[in-house]
Amino acid sequence: MSRFQDLDLQYAMDPVAWVRKVLHFEPDDAQQKVLCPYTKRMLLNCTRQWGKSTTTAAKAVHRAVHFRDTLVVAMSPSARQTGELLRKMAGFLKVCHQEVHGDGDNDQSLLLNNGSRIVGLPGGEATIRGFSSVSLLIIDEAARVSDASYRAARPMLAIGGGSLLMMSTPFGKRGFFYEEWIGANPWARIMVPASRCPRIPKEFLDEERKSLGDLWYRQEYCCEFLDTDSQLFGRDVLDKALDGQMEPYF
Repeated sequence: MSRFQDLDLQYAMDPVAWVRKVLHFEPDDAQQKVLCPYTKRMLLNCTRQWGKSTTTAAKAVHRAVHFRDTLVVAMSPSARQTGELLRKMAGFLKVCHQEVHGDGDNDQSLLLNNGSRIVGLPGGEATIRGFSSVSLLIIDEAARVSDASYRAARPMLAIGGGSLLMMSTPFGKRGFFYEEWIGANPWARIMVPASRCPRIPKEFLDEERKSLGDLWYRQEYCCEFLDTDSQLFGRDVLDKALDGQMEPYF
């Protein structure tokens, strides 16, 4: 095996080394955990402006470049958001000198010469059926994607043992992202509040807290799942009301 082939194999097994050397991206400790290729189920609960799109774009591109005929699917609540994520991926593919085309079937898609594809989908349940043998499924802004879309997407991973990465800031105590975060299923859970992101200045956070108010600040920057101010009863109260151990009053 030539030195080039040996180095290529090393990079295939070590995405962190590859993104540093090839993409010129220096991931922090939490971003290195996201890039880990051996974690099959990952929940990323992170502050705004931490770099989740950049990190997951690098993860997707690494997977597509190093493994032939790989299918990566990225979805989000809207076509615009998915398009932004695919633009980051396309930028990384350009950096590593990959020739890319559309796949001819999907409006938002990247087809590599090695047969790998990255397909971007909006979050509508009807638009995401029909894909199989997905190697990596990324759900961006997962807290705002519908439960129906999530349930329709999961069977994509049934064949081939694909990985699932869901990332979001919280959006209340509701939906599948919240339920999976607090549930017992064996996810790798990574939480990154703004206080752990050295790229966000403290002065900016102080301004945001004053401008947004406590509820929105804690949700957007502290990664807290909170009841919305429009709810008459909080989630904790409703959970207690459904307690099967309590005797009915009437």
